[in-house]
Amino acid sequence: MLYTLAGGGTLCGVAALVLLIVSTATDYWMQYRYSGSGANQGLWRFCINRKCHAHTMTVAFWDATRAFMLLAVLSCFAGVVLGLSAFTNGTKNRRVRTGGIALVLSGFLALLALAIYTGVTVTVFGKRFLDWRFSWSYIIGWVAIILAFVAGVFQLCAYQQTTAEPPPSNNPDP
Repeated sequence: MLYTLAGGGTLCGVAALVLLIVSTATDYWMQYRYSGSGANQGLWRFCINRKCHAHTMTVAFWDATRAFMLLAVLSCFAGVVLGLSAFTNGTKNRRVRTGGIALVLSGFLALLALAIYTGVTVTVFGKRFLDWRFSWSYIIGWVAIILAFVAGVFQLCAYQQTTAEPPPSNNPDP
């Protein structure tokens, strides 16, 4: 049972890590119309008429969103590495527990990042651009949050399962 929970947690963590990296690196968090043409915006740059430009002004919500997403990626990576290392020399309870905590932390950090981005986008950009919508990369970020939380819960349940089971006895039954 332990290997199933820890393995499922690690597998969900790997999927969350991949989705967090894809979501953070792409330029498709929001799509909108600018001067009659299609445009999109990501965390690192914005594109208008298929020409991309770096964000030149430092805006606190972009910096906060970037920082939280990068911390979420690092925390998720740590959780996956700890989850995988628990299988190398038998199950190490502390590694499984620490990996679960790192994965839950990753989900929480990504949740903070997307909450900040959502709040500012709806209140500021929603009023500025009439024809806008969140894009696929943003939605992938929400899926990654769910997977990171599930991975962390699986890892923590695996830890609880090992601490609840009595250790096997070395005495043979007569």
